[in-house]
Amino acid sequence: MATPVPEPAPQVHPVDEIPPVHKLTAFGLQHVLAMYAGAVAVPLIVGSAMKLSPADMAYLITADLLVCGIATLIQCVGFWRFGVRLPIMQGCTFAAVSPMVLIGTGGGGLPAIYGSVIVAGLAIMLLAPVFGKLLRFFPPLVTGTVILIIGLSLLPVAGNWAAGGAGSTDFGEPKNLALAAFVLAVVLGVQRFAPAFLSRIAVLIGIVVGLAVAVPFGFTDFGGVGDAHWLGISTPFHFGAPTFEASAIASMLVVALVTMTETTGDFIAVGEMTDRRIEPRTLADGLRADGLSTVLGGVFNTFPYTAYAQNVGLVGMTRVRSRWVVAAAGGILVLLGLLPKLGAVVAAIPAPVLGGAGLVMFGTVAASGLRTLAQVDFKGNDNLTVVAVSVAVGMLPVGVPAVYEKFPDWFQTVMNSGISAGCLTAIALNLLFNHLGPKGRSEVGGSEVGPSEAPGIPAQGGSATPEPDGLTGGRGEDAVEKSREETV
Repeated sequence: MATPVPEPAPQVHPVDEIPPVHKLTAFGLQHVLAMYAGAVAVPLIVGSAMKLSPADMAYLITADLLVCGIATLIQCVGFWRFGVRLPIMQGCTFAAVSPMVLIGTGGGGLPAIYGSVIVAGLAIMLLAPVFGKLLRFFPPLVTGTVILIIGLSLLPVAGNWAAGGAGSTDFGEPKNLALAAFVLAVVLGVQRFAPAFLSRIAVLIGIVVGLAVAVPFGFTDFGGVGDAHWLGISTPFHFGAPTFEASAIASMLVVALVTMTETTGDFIAVGEMTDRRIEPRTLADGLRADGLSTVLGGVFNTFPYTAYAQNVGLVGMTRVRSRWVVAAAGGILVLLGLLPKLGAVVAAIPAPVLGGAGLVMFGTVAASGLRTLAQVDFKGNDNLTVVAVSVAVGMLPVGVPAVYEKFPDWFQTVMNSGISAGCLTAIALNLLFNHLGPKGRSEVGGSEVGPSEAPGIPAQGGSATPEPDGLTGGRGEDAVEKSREETV
């Protein structure tokens, strides 16, 4: 009698594989290093603009790291209808920096910021199931313009840092600019000559080396480190109960639409890299997790959250597709967020060091926007006008900060943010020139959905379908995917 052959065990998808503990730790730490500089930059920018004390700055940083970790765990591990369950790293979005600075310094303070963040998070959760249908309004023409404006509007921040920090007594001293230039040179050197993995964390290496050089030259003040506790937990509404101002909420809702677009592109990119295709329900679950994380950010004294594209690129580079690796990175971030002394050390980094690194980070954001716009056809259409006017409107409040000071407060909050103003202008002009009127462009910027594709989700393979007038339609999320890989 023949012995029955046992059936082979069902094969586990690479996304669901759980590597050994030592590999989980090593790969997880790699993801943390790839996103750390960008993650702490947002609370540093907002806290510096609001002139917070070193203790409050340290609190913002540790709260941010804690919620970054929780948000990453929600996205990777998931529960019920929350989480895309792919290797997605979460972090604070740079798109919200300018609106939050304006809200915070315009009299509302941190409570007004957190009120608008909570409402934006709830809106993301509500919009998650239908957002796929809205992607047709975010083709590469719009997303590229918005990403370009984000980078350009943040470059003055890096310039102020490089000069010593706005309001500092030694602002513009040659020693400050020399330190910033040294950090910039280190970042570029690592990017050019270091092995692939080290080049992915060139900004972090530049900050560490710059800090090591700054200490003996008296640039740093570590007084706050000694006062910080070894262990601490971010408590809800540490800076006061949130306030809900209509103008602040309107500005943050615009940011929510932009971040949803960027996150969708990252989801689709990771789905292709891991051979686990994004479906409408998966997309909704991931965006819903983004919204929940943003609400948690407003409650636990931090900011809006989105998928970090540099970690998407890391997944493609390492070919490590397990979501549990990124979940391990989320666990590491939670531990870092429970150590206030670490936040105090980060807060003590001198402004010129951040300036040298910021020039690379923010300049890369702007360059990524240009790369996205390179996919757009500018021949025989009005796309150049869309980009030109949108960038002009977006840069107007950056170059002339008092341009709208005679307008109502709600208008100032929306339009004084170059990102909000530029995004609204780009969407409106794209609709005007490419969707409305007698030119027959109602489908330009939309997504062509084949018979095998789900409604609202553009095809994930091949190139975009040329429209009758020569424009490249659809694939707005594709452009974001490609442009976001090198942001921050």
